[in-house]
Amino acid sequence: MKILDWYILKRYLGTFSMLLLLFIPIGITVNLAEKIDKIFANDVPFIEVVYYYIDFTVYFANLLFPLFLFLSVIWFTSKLANNTEIIAFLSSGVSFNRFLRPYIIGATIICIAALVMSMYLAPEANKGYNEFKYKYLKKGEDIQETKDVYRQINDNEYIYATNFRPQAHTANNFTLEHFEGNELKFKLKADRLEFDAEDSTYTLIRYEKRIVGERKDVLLSETKLDTVLPFEFDALTPVSYIAETLNYSELNDFIEQEKRRGSANINRYQVVAYKRLSLPVSAYILTIIAVSVSAMKRRGGMGVNLAVGISIAFIFVFFDKVFGTIAEQSTFSPLIAVWFPNIVFGVLAVILLRRARR
Repeated sequence: MKILDWYILKRYLGTFSMLLLLFIPIGITVNLAEKIDKIFANDVPFIEVVYYYIDFTVYFANLLFPLFLFLSVIWFTSKLANNTEIIAFLSSGVSFNRFLRPYIIGATIICIAALVMSMYLAPEANKGYNEFKYKYLKKGEDIQETKDVYRQINDNEYIYATNFRPQAHTANNFTLEHFEGNELKFKLKADRLEFDAEDSTYTLIRYEKRIVGERKDVLLSETKLDTVLPFEFDALTPVSYIAETLNYSELNDFIEQEKRRGSANINRYQVVAYKRLSLPVSAYILTIIAVSVSAMKRRGGMGVNLAVGISIAFIFVFFDKVFGTIAEQSTFSPLIAVWFPNIVFGVLAVILLRRARR
């Protein structure tokens, strides 16, 4: 690697690291100022607060790394342009594509680091971050909203329940149907289902069981029945942040399991899985856009480049959030929703790069 490559690469990684080190303490300070009352009110042990903010640091860095990367590239490239260093590079016979090489190497390093973080480090940090939040900061609040549940719990059995309350361990209008092949063999019904977490048993209130016979059905009923059922209560509606806490292979296995169960949240889980790949890849796209925007010396100086860069960065974040939400809340393809910002800004990167070369 030549002097030019080392010079730009050190600026690339150094400015990015500096922005992270600058903004993460600001994020921690703002978060602490907002949460300090609840931390004291709930007598949170100091060591748990320390672990929480370690997890928060990883969570914050993983969430906003595209924005920090984009701004850091614009910042130091604008300084190179204002100091006429880029003109000197290009005048010495270096092509614009050759000038881009250290940027692409830097983007590759950031992409690999972001992949490792999003696949393995961020899920573990998200788990600690969310557990602390619901244990101390949202104490007493429901982690999951009341909802209806319809699930296939194994190869032969399906359940349905309304007003499902995971934290209270109760549900109404519970039904369990057992099939063998395409034939219904028996059906359980209860007005109310209650789960005892201590001994993993269920209580069925106003219980009925219909056993389907060849000529005549058998109907059994009781006012109250304590029994064991072939499913785990907490597994029926995983907490909303569950996908964020699983590493990539665990998340794919979890999605397949939820598909078999007929979960209504498949799109939400798939959005999380696809973003684990799409956001690191965006490092290349944002780097090329940032260089193309800031490589020219402008009359307004660095301020103009930063203004343009911040606008583009926030539009990218806006696209990412909006299309992700659309996919989570509708039947829109999660794959298209997650990769659409990269595709649009990839086209923009090609256009801007061609203009910069001229």
